[in-house]
Amino acid sequence: MSLTIRRAQPADTKTILALIRSLALYEKLEHEAVATEGDISASLFAANPRVFCEIAEWQGETAGFALWFYSYSTFLGRHGIYLEDLFVRDAYRGHGIGQALLSHLAQRCVSENLGRLEWSVLDWNEPAIGFYERQGAVLRKEWIGCRLAGEALERLAKGS
Repeated sequence: MSLTIRRAQPADTKTILALIRSLALYEKLEHEAVATEGDISASLFAANPRVFCEIAEWQGETAGFALWFYSYSTFLGRHGIYLEDLFVRDAYRGHGIGQALLSHLAQRCVSENLGRLEWSVLDWNEPAIGFYERQGAVLRKEWIGCRLAGEALERLAKGS
C-alpha cells in the first residue's frame, strides 16, 4: 500500500476544485457547485485560512480529499472539527483511503484536545452511511440541518 495524506498546497487548487465538482456530481448537486479556482485558493491559502484541506495520494496519484474547519461546542467548551467534504475518487475506493482521511482528522482532534469530529451525510447515500457507521459514527437523526443562502440570507441580513 502506498498512501500519503498531506496538507493541500496552492498548486493543488485546480485538483481540489475538480474533486469538489466530482463530489457534487456524485451527490447530484452539481448545480450548487459554483466555486471557482480563485474562491478555493483565497479560502484555503489566505494568510489566516479558516478552512483546511488534506489530500490523499495513492501511489503518487490524487485519490481524494478532506476539507474541514474548526467548529466550537458551547456544551463542551471546546473546539472541534467539522468535516465539510470527504471524497475518494471511484477508481481508488476500497483501499482504505476514506478511513485513513477520517483517522487523520481524528488524530488531529486527539492531539489538539478537540471535543469532537462531526459531518453531515445525505440520507439517501447508503454506502457512505454504512461506511461512517463502521467507523463508529453515530447518525444524529434528531437534529435537522438548517441553511440560509441566496435571497433568504440577504432578506434576513436586511432585517426583513
